[in-house]
Amino acid sequence: MEVGTLYLVATPIGNLEDLSERARRVLSCADLIAAEDTRVTRKLLSHLGVHRPLVSLHAHSSPARIAALIERLGSGQSLAVVTDAGAPGVSDPGAEIVAAAAQGGFPVVPVPGPSAVTTAVMAAGIPSRGFHFVGFLPRAASKRRRELEALRTEPCAIVLFEAPDRTQALLRLAAEVLGADRPAAVCRELTKLHEQIVRGPLGGLATSAIPARGEVTVVIGPGERAPVRAEPATVEDRIAELLDEGLSVRDAADRAAAELGVGRSQAYRVALAQRSGAERRT
Repeated sequence: MEVGTLYLVATPIGNLEDLSERARRVLSCADLIAAEDTRVTRKLLSHLGVHRPLVSLHAHSSPARIAALIERLGSGQSLAVVTDAGAPGVSDPGAEIVAAAAQGGFPVVPVPGPSAVTTAVMAAGIPSRGFHFVGFLPRAASKRRRELEALRTEPCAIVLFEAPDRTQALLRLAAEVLGADRPAAVCRELTKLHEQIVRGPLGGLATSAIPARGEVTVVIGPGERAPVRAEPATVEDRIAELLDEGLSVRDAADRAAAELGVGRSQAYRVALAQRSGAERRT
């Protein structure tokens, strides 16, 4: 272990045998362990027979807590950061303390390991040249729809996290927005005793009986690129088409921004101006 060093340690997402020997060594030797939930991490450490000081570091930790941990690095101590499951900083706390440590000139050492993201991509069986990790969509229905609309032509597989009791609603909305025939996989309780991976088109998955229990990762196949026009469409032209199709100002702006690679705020101003002009003419 190096003094004054921040270690980011990936922990098992279910099966404790997935913890690497390197991760065991770091957790055994670190001067201090910062955990998303100390109760969860204490169980892991007990299983390993490791007894190290624990402090909490979660999504709502104050800047003062992060500053205090950076001070520990400054005093020459080594600090290991873990989350409840998976890799710190991947849809979990971690990015803030990494930025603070880097700004302070302290070494940051990632200790890779289990991840629900890559495990689900491995198990999905969906061909793709890459994947777009989204994490959790917003809870508000309108925002969820807008984010999915922006992913309609995503050329890579899409990886989402979802709460078990909202998984069916997500699948129904995704089938509606992205297409019922789009291939997908619902990965539940990965690496655990009751692991379940259900594959099929979004429309079929939306009506299937998937238990509303456990951690859920959804992988959705890539979409098709929007047809290339003989003459490149301007933002104004494309938004006019989308408004004529009945899309709202915001949805038309989001779609045009995603298709043409322009800023959402610019597209929204254009859409709002076109809608206002149309209303004045009527």
